[in-house]
Amino acid sequence: MAILTPLLAVLYHLPQVYKWLLKPYYVASLFMSVAFLAVRKTPGVCDNLSTQREDGNSCDFDWREVEILMFLSAIVMMKNRRAITVEQHVGNIILFSKVANVMLFFRLDIRMGLLYLTLCIVFLMTCKPPLYMGPEYIKYFSDKTIDDELERDGRVTWIVEFFANWSPECQSFASVYADLSLKYSCAGLKFGKVDIGRYGEVSKKYKVSASPLSKQLPSLVLFQGGKEVMRRPQVDKKGRAVSWTFTEENIIREFNLNELYQKSKKLSKTKGPAVDKASLSQFPPVPEEEEPEQEVGGAPEEELESKKDK
Repeated sequence: MAILTPLLAVLYHLPQVYKWLLKPYYVASLFMSVAFLAVRKTPGVCDNLSTQREDGNSCDFDWREVEILMFLSAIVMMKNRRAITVEQHVGNIILFSKVANVMLFFRLDIRMGLLYLTLCIVFLMTCKPPLYMGPEYIKYFSDKTIDDELERDGRVTWIVEFFANWSPECQSFASVYADLSLKYSCAGLKFGKVDIGRYGEVSKKYKVSASPLSKQLPSLVLFQGGKEVMRRPQVDKKGRAVSWTFTEENIIREFNLNELYQKSKKLSKTKGPAVDKASLSQFPPVPEEEEPEQEVGGAPEEELESKKDK
């Protein structure tokens, strides 16, 4: 089952996978992932490599190399069990393929291992995974706009993602969050994002850690009336994030998006003077002071006479 799930996911999204593989980042990653395989199997190159095989065939894997590849394959399958998007599946395969290549090259020749490790470091520093550029209905906040937007209208519910561009988990979640915004966004339910890797003050104020070791990225926070109502992942008393899977189904269930959407649609229809107070029971509008009614034609004669007597 651990093998079938990622395989079926890749086959289902095969047209999208082709588009990703044609991007420079994935083309370079693919070549680096199969580097050891190419060196070990290319005639004329593999003939001069060392081997521990009993038959002396240097163009085939020895038992230790097979053991390393099997071990890394098991780790990939375990990691992919929690992957929610095809990007995560492909990213896990690429990441652990590079780890396997580093181990195999160092075992084969320390000079080749150092060369490959240097290439990996340069690639990591210069090449970034392509950002999600698909359709979405999301407002991006800065440190100066987030508070004003959340407090502008107390009747509007906001779902805000706190993310960082360097986080692979945030990059993988981008397409899921965009789909949710397209399905559920309306006048009374809005979706926002803020890059806490860029705006450190926002990270401190809303208590979302932007550390590379943090497990709080991404974080989804529900705001109603400008106040935080809930967030995922939750943070325990020791400040540690409780493990939570960011699937579309989990988000819809935990944040009760279907019910929120129905209430928010009613809000958008009833905005104005004829607002249904029952639908806004959580956030009742501030009552306006009623001006005293004035009678047409001035004050009554009895009131005028009493003033004259005084």
